[in-house]
Amino acid sequence: MSDEKSGLETEFWKRKKLDDMSAAEWEALCDGCGRCCLHKLEDEDSGQLVHTRLACQLLDRDSCRCGDYENRTELVPDCIVLDSTRSTFHWLPASCAYRRVDEGRDLEAWHPLVSGDPESVHRAGISVRGFAMSEDAVHPDDVEQCLASWIDED
Repeated sequence: MSDEKSGLETEFWKRKKLDDMSAAEWEALCDGCGRCCLHKLEDEDSGQLVHTRLACQLLDRDSCRCGDYENRTELVPDCIVLDSTRSTFHWLPASCAYRRVDEGRDLEAWHPLVSGDPESVHRAGISVRGFAMSEDAVHPDDVEQCLASWIDED
């Protein structure tokens, strides 16, 4: 059974592993939260990742989507392209659909594939809308002043 509007199989994420998804299914899995586009700091001793409020220069902080998705790796050489061959998604937020599906968990009720509404992720307070700051707004020496304490992960 498929969704008439999207042409996607209904609840495909419950039956398919990430590497079995079509390109359209893969892209639809993104909830549009923008959390993956926040800069992260890694503790040199523990290896623990800490999110900041600083967003990639390409993130549209209102829509929480990449402003130039097709050219992002050329414009931002250290942009990480997610694909099903990545062995781990541990650096992604625990709420991320890619991570959830990889770990055998279902999507949250606020996910647009479940709710049918792309704004549900924002209403649920999951997205970085109204929270993220432009990376250009902060001097590199002041990045540690921009830690994201609201992200309650793992």
